[in-house]
Amino acid sequence: MTAVLVTLGAVAALVAALLAYVGWRDRRRRSADDDPAVVRAARAERHRRAAEREHAQSDAWNRGGHGFTG
Repeated sequence: MTAVLVTLGAVAALVAALLAYVGWRDRRRRSADDDPAVVRAARAERHRRAAEREHAQSDAWNRGGHGFTG
């Protein structure tokens, strides 16, 4: 019975140490994509490009150029 309890304690300590290590490693390995400022800047750039693209397409349509054949 004592051997079973010791084994279970050792396994529990090993699992706890493994979880602590993985958590520590993941916090250290924070990528630039997780940085809120980088995410905000990328989102603003995508929005700006989409707005420019939509504006160019609507201008072409309003000037009578309906696509590449206009």
